[in-house]
Amino acid sequence: MLTINFRDFPLNSGDLVLDLGCGEGRHVINAYLHGDITAIGVDISHRDLLTSRERFLPFAQPAATKQFYLQQADATRLPFSDQSFDKVICSEVLEHIDNYQGVLAEIERILKPGGLLAITVPRTWPEKICWWLSSEYSRVEGGHIRIFNGNQLRSEIEQQPFRFYKRHWAHALHSPFWWLKCFWWKTQDQNPVIKAYHRLLVWDLMEKPWLTQTLEKILNPIMGKSVVMYFVKK
Repeated sequence: MLTINFRDFPLNSGDLVLDLGCGEGRHVINAYLHGDITAIGVDISHRDLLTSRERFLPFAQPAATKQFYLQQADATRLPFSDQSFDKVICSEVLEHIDNYQGVLAEIERILKPGGLLAITVPRTWPEKICWWLSSEYSRVEGGHIRIFNGNQLRSEIEQQPFRFYKRHWAHALHSPFWWLKCFWWKTQDQNPVIKAYHRLLVWDLMEKPWLTQTLEKILNPIMGKSVVMYFVKK
């Protein structure tokens, strides 16, 4: 399930691409599959990196121009040289990190002039409903510690040498799923409604039926769970 749209974030042959906070690998693996690039995924969780590696192995190609790496690191202290990356993805990460300004500063440091940045965070009002429905939603280990206002985050990024060029929303069908999980937080693993909704989301992901794909496109501007913003470094 991709949040970034690679049509809005084009990858060029030879690009060095970083997925910062790659989690279990959805964006870094898809970036690798998009072309002859070097894709690097960084995360602080060793467990998530092991999952990323397992998910990547079936797609590994013995091409010298196409490389894939995973690195455990703190997003506020990245082990990379200044202006070394052509593209940086930071998807659903900043809401987990106390010093998110430090992450933005590191992104600015390692990205080349003219390089592209894709940032995604949970959208304000769907996220507020989750916090309202369950006090435990934001208290779990590794959970969300803040609710972003998309426009304020955009302004904050533009105060650095970045120019905004595109915004869209994603995963509208996932907003009700998380509201249901929060409403039945303590019994969510056994709840038949949540299980049925999860099967629907898996079916949508695997089969990509016209009905749900079209419905999500219509609903994304209204209730998309994530806001996705793209910038170019000046």
